[in-house]
Amino acid sequence: MNKKNICIPFCFLAAFAAHAQKKPLDHTVYDGWQNISAPYISKSGKFILFQVIPQEGDGQLFLKTKDSKEIAQIPRGYNAKLTDNENNLVSLIKAPFAATREAKIKKKKAEDLPKDSLGIYNLTTFALVKFPQVKSYKISEQNNNFVSFLFDKEVSEQAAPNAGSKNKNSDKKKKTIATLALYDLNTGDSVQFSAVDQYEWNKTGSKIVFSKKTDTKDSLSKESGVYLYELATKKLKKISNGKGNYKNFKFDDAGDQLAYLGDLSNEKALLKNYKLYYYTNAIDTAQYLATQTSNGIPKNWAVSGDGEIRFSKNGEKLFFGIAPIPRVKDTTLVDFEHAKVDVWHWQDDYLQPMQLVNLKKDLARNFLAVTYPKYNRTIIPLTDNTFNSTSLTPDANGEYILARTDFGKRIESQWEGSTRDDIYLVSTKTGNKELILSNFSGNAILSPDAKYIVFFDQDKGTWNSYHISSKKKIVLNDGIPASFSDEENDMPTTPQGYGMAAWTPDYKGIYVNSRYDIWYFNLDGSSKSILTNGYGAASQTTFRYLPFRREEDRNQATTLDYKKGGYLTSFNNKTKESGFYQFKGQRNDPKSLLIAPKSFKNISASADQKTILYSKEDYIMSPNLYTNTAKFNDELQLSNINQQQANYNWGTAELVHWTTPEGNQAEGILYKPENFDPAKKYPIIAYFYEKLSDGLYTYQAPAPTPSRLNIPYFVSNEYLVFAPNISYKTGHPGKSAEEYINSGMKYLAQNSWVDSTKMGIQGQSWGGYQVAHLITRTNMYAAAWTGAPVVNMTSAYGGIRWQSGMSRQFQYEHTQSRIGKTLWEAPELYIENSPLFHLDQVNTPVVIMANDNDGAVPWYQGIEMFTALRRLKKPVWMLNYNGDEHNLMLRQNRKDIQIREQQFFDHFLKGAPAPNWMKKGIPATEKGIDWGLEF
Repeated sequence: MNKKNICIPFCFLAAFAAHAQKKPLDHTVYDGWQNISAPYISKSGKFILFQVIPQEGDGQLFLKTKDSKEIAQIPRGYNAKLTDNENNLVSLIKAPFAATREAKIKKKKAEDLPKDSLGIYNLTTFALVKFPQVKSYKISEQNNNFVSFLFDKEVSEQAAPNAGSKNKNSDKKKKTIATLALYDLNTGDSVQFSAVDQYEWNKTGSKIVFSKKTDTKDSLSKESGVYLYELATKKLKKISNGKGNYKNFKFDDAGDQLAYLGDLSNEKALLKNYKLYYYTNAIDTAQYLATQTSNGIPKNWAVSGDGEIRFSKNGEKLFFGIAPIPRVKDTTLVDFEHAKVDVWHWQDDYLQPMQLVNLKKDLARNFLAVTYPKYNRTIIPLTDNTFNSTSLTPDANGEYILARTDFGKRIESQWEGSTRDDIYLVSTKTGNKELILSNFSGNAILSPDAKYIVFFDQDKGTWNSYHISSKKKIVLNDGIPASFSDEENDMPTTPQGYGMAAWTPDYKGIYVNSRYDIWYFNLDGSSKSILTNGYGAASQTTFRYLPFRREEDRNQATTLDYKKGGYLTSFNNKTKESGFYQFKGQRNDPKSLLIAPKSFKNISASADQKTILYSKEDYIMSPNLYTNTAKFNDELQLSNINQQQANYNWGTAELVHWTTPEGNQAEGILYKPENFDPAKKYPIIAYFYEKLSDGLYTYQAPAPTPSRLNIPYFVSNEYLVFAPNISYKTGHPGKSAEEYINSGMKYLAQNSWVDSTKMGIQGQSWGGYQVAHLITRTNMYAAAWTGAPVVNMTSAYGGIRWQSGMSRQFQYEHTQSRIGKTLWEAPELYIENSPLFHLDQVNTPVVIMANDNDGAVPWYQGIEMFTALRRLKKPVWMLNYNGDEHNLMLRQNRKDIQIREQQFFDHFLKGAPAPNWMKKGIPATEKGIDWGLEF
């Protein structure tokens, strides 16, 4: 027999098998993996906008019909808007990624980097018009027939004479001037205004206001000031004169009144002197409504340049900010002759690091005041600097606002984490303050008609109403057989509520959430019922109201009319399936519309709610956009990203249930490779952080992560990954981790396809702490990776979270660390739960990531762990990504850690060679020269 002929079919089959076999993910795939961003459905429901953005590179803006017909594709388009009549699409267009990258390589200044463009696409003529060097654009909320945009216009200016020059143009140099263009979408005509700084439309698009800011060197220019341009008459009017900073332009809803802030002091002045300006067509130039010397402004206070300006919907009230006049630095002092020192005082409201972190915000703090520009223009301060916040009704028409203060209680935040508040009702007519709730923990809301205060009392777990005119308080959920506090809370603190769903249309009742259902309470206590008829609790399905709020509804209260009916989202807590239900009336079971083993996100609808837009995903299926009908019976796919995934060995996700040694029911997610073979043995890595199983149907893109395990990468490369849920017992977070993680891994190890000798663990932050703890208690793990771990609770307890400036005490006593007592009350618990005191028991090779700019966990915790294990001659490595944070922010660092993590686990769980950084390290003399990734 001819041996050559025998080989032909064998070779063909081998080649076919090799071709059919999917390749594992590698570290080169990340940049091209895409996601859907900024999905938007037009008001009519005819058009859908969305971006497809790679992890690194140039994105695409798509405009499609609701039937998925592509109308336009704009390379690098973003921040897109459709005009009110849906005839034009306006968007910014980013500079090409490659050009920006090249400019950064050449170390060009920020102002010299490639600039964005503006694109205007006509949906009727299908023509795209572009404008270069654009900084920003705006269209009015209604009747937006014009687009305004600010761009850098290059002009020539006369330079100093160049001796001997023969070229007449050589004495001219180029400069750019910020120019405002108003582009007519109907005619293509435009008008331009030079040296523009700030600009704003009125709501109906009939007027635009802008400020001109000429060069500070041009002392003769008289152009500086504020201008109002009316589009119908093409009339330009200067309404404020003088060089300075003008900002926060705000029209009332009718577009007739205009208010803004202005400061005419020297550009370099340390102390600014803002004034509140007011203008209507009835006056020739803008007038001062409030200055530092106005009646009503407290002594040594002034109008704040950082305050928000807001008219009430009826145009009667104008709210603005006032603040104490700050002290400024004496610039005559010689800097190097004076000490630089922080003084920590035991009676300070906040720790000095917290003050320093919040310094910029505190300098910008302002306090609400109101005036009545159409009437007597009296200025009424509504709060002072002892108050933390204020809240107004959506239309701000009512007499009252709510104000919160924790004055006198702030020191306790060091160990409580939060403070208790006093809630005041403040009259916008008189400024009088009425104490409603004292030493309160929870959430308080003013009804949209300002007749009631509704509040959730966190201590008692009750919903309550307070009738303002009668001063009557009522417990609304009295006698209701449901909990409105978080039933799964396992932290040593009072549980939060599930939140409010909506108001009734007449604002006389509210809908609030329990764990599963939605309840109705009349605010006078006269009636109560359950919207979802208890079906949620009976089926362990969490229902939440889906109001389909649109951007144009942002200033309106969310309401629910049970007679008209509406939509609910659903999440089955047993199966993890999600979907949509419909309700009509009360005490009826909601009607199922669409239920699937998927996650639904980015949910929105047309104004008439006849066309629904959402994204859909699961672990295998990349998120894509879909439209559907109001009955959810005609789904249509709009996008199809990440088709390259079909070329790679992907994976599956399944729920796992087991019973812990303490008899508790537990669950987690097990991820398997797509080519899983039960006849093989696989290494397994446990990744954990609190509870993760609700994410069973969440897609996880292969990406260089901030520091958590890159699950799709490891699964694709034939690892099993296990994500167990953890429930905690106060005082024993370490033992709780042992109970759930170790028992879950042992449960899986009973399967023949799990290699119990090749098990690893990985965790970041709180998960990193648990990794450090587990390896002191068991030798069952062949490799461990811990990111930003706390290993010494006794030293960490008194440390600082440098990003916020807060003391760490609160998290041990009341939140995630779950000790529940002070260090002095229970030192034994702090030692029990501190891996540092037990590191002599470690026999597991471990990598620590501890970054020197970590703002949550002091990086010296990682150092304590590393130096202890090094002293004990245990195999340990530590990575410090210089200047990076608790979770890695820099993409190059994220890419680096993926490679190192893969090499580490491959070595200990698959027997691969160790890379140089593991074998011999990287000496400081070779830093930046050799990264040690080679073998």
